[in-house]
Amino acid sequence: MPVTLRQPTVRRCERCNRKEHWNETTESWCIADESPGSIYCLHEWDINGTFVPFES
Repeated sequence: MPVTLRQPTVRRCERCNRKEHWNETTESWCIADESPGSIYCLHEWDINGTFVPFES
């Protein structure tokens, strides 16, 4: 049975509400225009253990 590795495509900082999305072209996270957040924030991304990276 093959296993596929999934990757998150959107993330949001729980402190400043900064929202980013994954850009396939540049292979990096990009800031969503409507949500710059704080440049001084030590971002805490919304990782809570519910995202399952492997699907069978």
